Amino acid sequence: MAKRTALYDRHIAAGAKMVDFAGWELPIQYPTGPKEEHLIVRRTAGLFDIDHMGQIMVSGPDALAFLQRMLTANIAAIAHQQAGYALMCYSDGAVVDDAFVYNLDSQYMIVANASNVGKDERWLRWHSRPYEVTIENISSATHMLALQGPKAAAILSALTGDSSSINLAHHACQKLELFGTTIILGRTGYTGEDGFELYMPVEQAVCAWDALIEAGKPFGLAPIGLAARDSLRLEPCMPLYGQELGPDRTPIQAGLGWAISFSKGNFVGRDALAKERLEGPAEKLVAIQMLDPGVPRHGYTVVHGLEAVGEVTSGIYSPTLDAFIAMAYVPRRLAAVGTEIGVSIRGKARRAIVVKKPFYRAPVKS
Repeated sequence: MAKRTALYDRHIAAGAKMVDFAGWELPIQYPTGPKEEHLIVRRTAGLFDIDHMGQIMVSGPDALAFLQRMLTANIAAIAHQQAGYALMCYSDGAVVDDAFVYNLDSQYMIVANASNVGKDERWLRWHSRPYEVTIENISSATHMLALQGPKAAAILSALTGDSSSINLAHHACQKLELFGTTIILGRTGYTGEDGFELYMPVEQAVCAWDALIEAGKPFGLAPIGLAARDSLRLEPCMPLYGQELGPDRTPIQAGLGWAISFSKGNFVGRDALAKERLEGPAEKLVAIQMLDPGVPRHGYTVVHGLEAVGEVTSGIYSPTLDAFIAMAYVPRRLAAVGTEIGVSIRGKARRAIVVKKPFYRAPVKS
């Protein structure tokens, strides 16, 4: 039976359609529909229940050295009260998981994907023996919300009554007294917009949700489901584990070389990734836009002429662009921007073109 978050009754009361996602019963959409939810986040702000995500705390004298060994990014470069993106890899360079890492008071919080939390914890524990570290999976005790959109900061300021308390730079984080408890607030997100992710004791989730919804009413805040979350992350070309990333894909293939620090020293997967970077990956993850009508869905075959050459990892109708877009793995020779390819939809090749990533970038604030 799928698990339910503490906000299940709130979603039902709001008319949400619920689905099983990674073992959780979550809202895929509300009565407004995914397209309008998507546009609400782009124009004003949306509130997401993302309690399915996992949180693993790593602390102890060797915490930094251990995470340097286990993650691709230079964790030493993530300053106190900052967050950064990194990946865990197998020895062959393939991806265990991707995660955000928060540098908190004398400890690090790893935010893991829903379906991978248990695996990630086991992977970390498997490698922890030589290190003096404590690994604690706090997922069941922690509730995670996301407030995303250009009005997110204004909504939080209205709630706290003090804009300075949430005046965080991009990827900064802090502990904050809110909703009658201590929360972790990060200026991070998965939509390509400005926004925040909030971590709190699960007992305070309903209070937090209600307070945010109420504070957001004058700004047009709305609850947002998984369908819009997927289209929002695809427009800025943010990868999803199980689609763009997985145990058969590497960060180099996925275009995430910027999240790898080869200069920091050894880490799990370093040699394999260095070899692939030097030789070039056989396949690359590209952004494509349809020239012919048709939705390029996950798993559809990419063709070039009469040859099957790749596979769509994620594909949607983009409300922002009013176009059908996708990400797909193709041979390196076909990865250049402007290359015409095809997507097999219902047995017929539909024309598409490789375009520059990302499809969408949030406007720069003046």
